[in-house]
Amino acid sequence: MTATVVERLRASTRAWHDALENSGFATAMVAGTLPLDRYVGQLAAYRVVLEALEGELSRAASPSVDRVWSADLAKLPLIQRDLRYFAESDVDPKPWAAGETAAFAQEIRRTAASAPQALLGFLYVLEGSTLGGLVLRQYVTTAYRLSDADGTAYYGSGDRDRWARFTARMSQALSEPEAQGLVITAAHRAYHHIAAMTDALSVGLAPGP
Repeated sequence: MTATVVERLRASTRAWHDALENSGFATAMVAGTLPLDRYVGQLAAYRVVLEALEGELSRAASPSVDRVWSADLAKLPLIQRDLRYFAESDVDPKPWAAGETAAFAQEIRRTAASAPQALLGFLYVLEGSTLGGLVLRQYVTTAYRLSDADGTAYYGSGDRDRWARFTARMSQALSEPEAQGLVITAAHRAYHHIAAMTDALSVGLAPGP
């Protein structure tokens, strides 16, 4: 039986996923030692990426994108809510990973102009990150003594039912090997950029095991 695009994505990006889990940023978060400004810095970086990606997905002239992307997948309003919460709490982080984040946003815009279908590879990675965020959210709320959804709307936005609906759309929309290849290549590019952003956010933190 031919593998679906989601099965191919999961298998081919496993090494990236594992490396990010062992980054200084992630291990400090799990240990409860991640400085608050690094957490907020990550949210600020992801806001730039999501603004670019969700904007381009909404404008993309691609039947595949139309079959996958819908307003219910938007996470930009959630991350903006988190950043407003921390701004009101006078948390003003350094522009961690500014250059790396700008490079990712630039690649998203270039891809939208040349191969809009490939935007789904970026979306796969960003959507999957919040599924994992559900596990990390408990460490965030404990470390920073947060309650309810204060500052964690983005990290709390994933769930398995949402992921199942999303991956079903992906598999239905991307059945041709050529289209799958474009999306898989884009997913690897997304991980490359996220790894660079995470490295910048990990500077000075203890390395993973």
